[in-house]
Amino acid sequence: MRVLVVNAGELAHLSHGDLSEPLKGQEMSDKELNVYEKGKGLLIGDGKVLKIADSDELISEFCPSWDGSKEKSDGISVVNARGNAIIPGFVDSHTHLIWSGDRSNEMALRQSGMSYSEISEIGGGITKTVRSTRECTLDELINIGSTNANKALMLGTTTLEAKSGYGLNLESEIAILRAYKVVNGISSCNVYSTWLGAHDFPSDTTREDYIDELIHKQLPEVCKLGIARWADVFCEPGWFTVDESKEILLASSEMGLSPRVHADEFVDSNGLDMAADIGCVSADHVACSNDDARSKADASGVMQTFLPGTQYVMGMSDFPPIKSCLENSWAFSIASDFNPNCNSISMPFVGSLATHRCGIDPIAALVASTRNPATTFSDGAPPDFGSLREGGDASLNILRTKSVDGWCQSPGMNPILQTISNGVIVKL
Repeated sequence: MRVLVVNAGELAHLSHGDLSEPLKGQEMSDKELNVYEKGKGLLIGDGKVLKIADSDELISEFCPSWDGSKEKSDGISVVNARGNAIIPGFVDSHTHLIWSGDRSNEMALRQSGMSYSEISEIGGGITKTVRSTRECTLDELINIGSTNANKALMLGTTTLEAKSGYGLNLESEIAILRAYKVVNGISSCNVYSTWLGAHDFPSDTTREDYIDELIHKQLPEVCKLGIARWADVFCEPGWFTVDESKEILLASSEMGLSPRVHADEFVDSNGLDMAADIGCVSADHVACSNDDARSKADASGVMQTFLPGTQYVMGMSDFPPIKSCLENSWAFSIASDFNPNCNSISMPFVGSLATHRCGIDPIAALVASTRNPATTFSDGAPPDFGSLREGGDASLNILRTKSVDGWCQSPGMNPILQTISNGVIVKL
């Protein structure tokens, strides 16, 4: 059945220019380029936006007998936005969707003065989560993944990237990726998977042997099964070096997995520079990267993806220098980094951090949460999602406010009134 959404307040379409490219600089903040004024509506069918026009025109053409209150009229489901703003569904391009266990005790450890690395050295951090995740059955992993995907959907995320990385051996990494494939089929949230076997070094093997396993066992099996779209490495001192990361990512690229990378989270180790050299789809965290590397990454088409939730949960006073990217017209996105340490899958909260703590205006932050990350999913073609346009994917959120700016201004509360994902009205 077709769906007609009418009586929108502001409607953020974010669809101007070349849709295969991210928006940068002032274009990200320009409301006239990105937002329609109130009164628009959308006709949706077969998961696509068929028409965007004034609501009165759409009602007259497609459901003339609608009386303003019915949920169905003339064979069409009608959603009355009642003057509330509409934005695209969020695209969360960095999540660790499946993991098991509880690391809430690490807050007290950090407050006692221990660093992330020191907590890892005493058996906490990623190592602790790996132990618990390895004990899960495939059905348990699927349940964890679908539960978390639906939590994201409730907060307006209609597409997300999901990493493995809490198995750290062939059997468990494959199980997590298999689970993602099932979750993508049963959730209304679109789930795209990334192999992150190089998230840490397991305690039951040597460094050299594990890198050999990654390249010659895990990677070939992942590619043979077709259960991941990207490869990723945690490139950071104490984890994988720049040279090790480059070796793994180049091998992945040769076997058909496009590279993403965690880089420069705690210090500038030239991870972003390496990402630019090998053409990574994105380099994530990048809180400590230098400006020369940022400029080089932008010129190479590498999306800098900031994860301000990480700084928030770790109690850091310095948030990522997102504003510098905006001022220098370097492409960037923001994402949740949902994981056991940063246990939030709310893109509205990420947007709050970007606006309230990093000085980014709400429209630019919205672009960084939708259109820009969507370009990293599309292999150079215009993505179907991340913006609202005729012929594009019908994934959108109706807000509780009249202005699109309200999407990120209510930390601790859900600003989403109603979500439509792939043309289907979401009811969770």
